[in-house]
Amino acid sequence: MSGIFIAFEGGEGSGKSTQTQIIKTWFEKKGRDVVLTRQPGGTDLGKQLRHILLDLSSKEVAPITEALLFAADRAEHMHRVIRPALTKGEVVICDRYVDSFIAYEKGGRQLDAEEIDRLSHWATDSLAPDLTVLLDIPPKSGLARSGDLDRMEMQPVEFHERVRATYLELAASHPKRYLVIDAQQSPEEISAIIKERCVLLLMTK
Repeated sequence: MSGIFIAFEGGEGSGKSTQTQIIKTWFEKKGRDVVLTRQPGGTDLGKQLRHILLDLSSKEVAPITEALLFAADRAEHMHRVIRPALTKGEVVICDRYVDSFIAYEKGGRQLDAEEIDRLSHWATDSLAPDLTVLLDIPPKSGLARSGDLDRMEMQPVEFHERVRATYLELAASHPKRYLVIDAQQSPEEISAIIKERCVLLLMTK
């Protein structure tokens, strides 16, 4: 595939939505076609699954059910959006991808690590991003930035601490793929760091 695949990861309130928009515009000014999408919710089916997963009325969903619903969203998204765009040589910028799944389900929910890894690979055909931007922020600081909290944001701080720790473990395990940024910097400072890394991507794609 000749496209560029960038995933933005991070805890609640880390500023992913702001940065994905900035980087989308930056790539477009470079003459690239860009698909900006998100998980969950990047397909018609995904929008329905997103409502089930994040709506407060779904608070009784069992952790294993939650994991399977997230995996279903990811599989549909991969086959309907991500792979077709990459095949056409487009830039795909995704707000959350498989590492969110691992961080929230293996870290936050403390589900079986081997099963989560197996499910992750199956749902994505083992496709990894060219670059994963981790906007790292202490959970209490990130949650304080949020407005109305959804079902995942409403989890205890200890849950979000485990999510953050798992993200940082993933980044340490894949240093070439990850770009870890202190999300408490200004949006301008953060985007400058990301753009510098994206220049290197453009040199190889």
